[in-house]
Amino acid sequence: MLLGCAMTPRLPPLYALRAFEVAARFGSFTEAAQSLCITQSAVSRHVKTLEEQLGCQLFERRGSKLALTDTGRRLAQELKVGFRTIESACVAVTRQRGALRLKAPSTLTMRWLLSTLEAFQQAYPRQRVQLTSAWMDVDAVDFHSEPFDCAILLGDGNLPVDFNRLKLFDEWLVPVCAPALLGTSPWDAARLAAAELIHPSRDCRDWRRWLERVGLADAVAWQQGKLFDTLELGISAAAQGHGVSIGDLALVGAELARGTLALPFDAAVRSGDSYYLVWPAHGEVHPVLAQMQDYLLAHLPAVQAQGIRLLD
Repeated sequence: MLLGCAMTPRLPPLYALRAFEVAARFGSFTEAAQSLCITQSAVSRHVKTLEEQLGCQLFERRGSKLALTDTGRRLAQELKVGFRTIESACVAVTRQRGALRLKAPSTLTMRWLLSTLEAFQQAYPRQRVQLTSAWMDVDAVDFHSEPFDCAILLGDGNLPVDFNRLKLFDEWLVPVCAPALLGTSPWDAARLAAAELIHPSRDCRDWRRWLERVGLADAVAWQQGKLFDTLELGISAAAQGHGVSIGDLALVGAELARGTLALPFDAAVRSGDSYYLVWPAHGEVHPVLAQMQDYLLAHLPAVQAQGIRLLD
């Protein structure tokens, strides 16, 4: 006697589904092939195999261009979610035995994080952290497409809802210059207006924020001056005597203490941005993360300098 049983539908080959999803994402067999490290003809064959097995057309081929059919668009959307789920599952398995992968802004890395993490590794040699320092005009991370378990970002706290976050410290903007440029007489609006401004970002936002808060926005042409890509470059140019830059009070403390930087004004302005440690709200948390959080919080840079007024 034969027992009846439900037959599991035969799924298309995984390689064909993957080739189609990547080709749909790029809109090109050639770019899909480069991403998958296979030939363009192999991508084309895989997609044709998938179309034959599903019994429908997934792409409209218009010469050298590809356009998804309605059916192809729906399938691509579902496969995108499906492959992300598979990737997350694989990451969760490997995460338990790998290093905690951390992304952080370049200036923060050089001025605080690198030495702090080195001390953390010495204190906890079995807990490994792999740090990637990245230049970011606007700090961001995509945990779906980037290979990180967590990140430190500078922002106003308006973070994606699927992020967990831990606030580390606020950004306080303060003008900095070389001691030789400081002189003996107090700085005022006229002297600052005559100085060469150094901008650590191309939109000049930091000087604008500081000048507006202290009431000097109309007295100083903040749109003029030298433009740099990072706070680190701006501070370095100021230390070499090329002008007056804006620094983060928490990140210039070492130079102020050594006397390689000076403060022409005694007011630091809260920018409205803060540094946040963020990690995905869903999925397993890396076992090193909690210990690193506690260590960072216990070793935050000081934001108060002697004689400095903090203007919130």
